[in-house]
Amino acid sequence: MTKPFILLVAILMVNGCSTSSREMSDSAASPIAAAPTQAPPPPPLAPEVVPPKAAPPAKTAAATPAPSKPAPVAVPAKAPPAAAPPSLDLKTLESRLRGSSAIGVMTKLALKNQVDDLVKRFKAYHDGSRPPQLAELRPSYELLVMKFMTLLQDKDAALAKDINASREAIWGLLADREKLSQFA
Repeated sequence: MTKPFILLVAILMVNGCSTSSREMSDSAASPIAAAPTQAPPPPPLAPEVVPPKAAPPAKTAAATPAPSKPAPVAVPAKAPPAAAPPSLDLKTLESRLRGSSAIGVMTKLALKNQVDDLVKRFKAYHDGSRPPQLAELRPSYELLVMKFMTLLQDKDAALAKDINASREAIWGLLADREKLSQFA
């Protein structure tokens, strides 16, 4: 195949034209005739930003010229922060996870064991046992949360979103001795 023929086929495919093989072979002989007559308009350019120029210093009789003040620059207003969704309490989260069909029974059992192990490590931390340090527990916690979100994201996106929104609240509960003892 020749390059003009390949170019013609590519142009026809882009333009959505359908032609027979006879028409393609006829137009391949003169690729200029098959080319579109009008080139697509160039994409719009971003407006050019020109910084304000400082006025040249005025010549005065004083030995030191007064410094010119730069023109005030308009700062775009910040959008108000979006209201954060309410975080879940752990009892509601637990019941929604138990009722979700997005995670199989055996996977739920394995995750429950991992959660129990992590809670046990937090209790050991609160009892003064070192290791683990709180900084060492955070990656394990984040990994477990990501497992839940990954398992839920396709079949129960609302629950995955709620878990993500509650991530810091759950961490705060686990990191606080009194809150954790109330839950357990």
